[in-house]
Amino acid sequence: MGAIFSKSIVIFIIILIPFWYVFFERTNLMTPFTENVVEIIRSIPEGKVATYGQVARLAGSPRAARQVVRALHSMSKKHRLPWHRVINAKGQIALQDDESYNEQVLSLEAEGVEIGLNGVIDLERYQWRPNFPAPEET
Repeated sequence: MGAIFSKSIVIFIIILIPFWYVFFERTNLMTPFTENVVEIIRSIPEGKVATYGQVARLAGSPRAARQVVRALHSMSKKHRLPWHRVINAKGQIALQDDESYNEQVLSLEAEGVEIGLNGVIDLERYQWRPNFPAPEET
């Protein structure tokens, strides 16, 4: 009886767990707002920037800039987002970590974005202005 039970567990582990992993890895568990945020960030063209608040507004929730920050923090690598194109409302890079700050500066400069004194980016010149309407506010 013990041998049959242990073989059953081995079969379960070998056969079912990979399917379970693939199912949950590929199942979209994002909220509609987060899906919108991801798509909007992907849409920011090279050489342009958007603010956290701008992304939130375009995604349908104008007061959700902090949720945009969280989405960027948790999803940038997984979804290969151009995270470096999102900055704060003052036109500044908001990252405090020197390594990440420098990576963002270098990435933006490589795309032709000029970083001024104190890390300020001219929003009049570089802010992305998409021509699609924001979804209804959630």
